[in-house]
Amino acid sequence: MTVRDVVFPPGRQALYERNRYSPAIRSNGLLFVSGQVGSRPDGSPEPELEAQVRLAFKNLNAILAEAGLTFDDVIDVTVFMVDPANTFERAWPVVQEFWGEAPHPTLTGVGVTWLYGFDFEIKVIAALKD
Repeated sequence: MTVRDVVFPPGRQALYERNRYSPAIRSNGLLFVSGQVGSRPDGSPEPELEAQVRLAFKNLNAILAEAGLTFDDVIDVTVFMVDPANTFERAWPVVQEFWGEAPHPTLTGVGVTWLYGFDFEIKVIAALKD
């Protein structure tokens, strides 16, 4: 069995231990980050969509920073949105606040019916620095 090189963001290890998954794993020059949502410290969703998207990015950026990376190191993004027909136009301008300059990472957007009480989730793969 391969030993997983896990990256934990500051102050959130209990959340991942309780739910039994890793926030991010380094492997073969890449960082694979679990989906991040706009969860408050107690795990509850931020109620307002735009604030939820910003908090999801804040949570993502905390993991990237712990690995010595920024969003500029992200090469692949998957976003999940509940009811994208009604949420995309509100959420996407907030995403652009964090997106950075071209060239941009690849992107897959997925519309879903349920995200454990959240409306937005972002999952990424980033290139580790040498």
